[in-house]
Amino acid sequence: MKYTEENEPYFKELEQLQIELVQMQRWVQETNSRVVVIFEGRDTAGKGGAIFHFSRFLNPRAMRTVALPKPSDAERGQWYFQRYITQLPNPGEIVFYDRSWYNRAVVEPVMGFCTEAQYHQFMKQVLLFEQMLVEDGILLFKLWFSINITEQQKRLEERKINPLKHWKLSTVDTLAQQKWNDFTLYKEKMFEGTHTDIAPWTIIKGNHKPSARIEAIRFILSQIEYTNKGFSGVSFGVNKEIVWQYKPN
Repeated sequence: MKYTEENEPYFKELEQLQIELVQMQRWVQETNSRVVVIFEGRDTAGKGGAIFHFSRFLNPRAMRTVALPKPSDAERGQWYFQRYITQLPNPGEIVFYDRSWYNRAVVEPVMGFCTEAQYHQFMKQVLLFEQMLVEDGILLFKLWFSINITEQQKRLEERKINPLKHWKLSTVDTLAQQKWNDFTLYKEKMFEGTHTDIAPWTIIKGNHKPSARIEAIRFILSQIEYTNKGFSGVSFGVNKEIVWQYKPN
């Protein structure tokens, strides 16, 4: 998004929020806190762009982005969560997961990358896994970036024609539209089965990328009580038309 006089308010607010992120990170370092933010969503939902705006001005020595490739032969023989555990934050560190262990809740069953038994085992174990993380003091946030089928089609076409985005195309991308309803089914199962009081799902309406990024940052900041919070003068009141917590039926 290029700067213009018309969108100046967006860039000003984004800068204020990024100043707050720097303040928050300093608190994480000083208190040896551990923060995990999971970015999930359909392909092209804007996860990577959001992470870029979260992390752009943070100290790289106290922050990591984790985007794991498909598992190796050795990893396929391990406990499913093992390779994600090794990426958890050290004291004083923030970790952003660009996709996470929730691959097994949506992508893998839709694409046939796991068995039905593995899927059901994951859905039981993830509740205990996240309970242990939170009870051990990790601040865990689960974000789902939501887009509609028309917006996804538009973004997929852009990936095909833009040489700077060709690298983003994958096997899952090519079937994203065809399997839209299957992804929806498993997404809803994931929300229903893994949304808990200690590890809730927060949904970010992602059709408009700038708003999604702004409100995602604002939400995370609103949930952490760090030193000098509000230093930039920015508001922490999230736009509830863009950010909301999943509500079971």
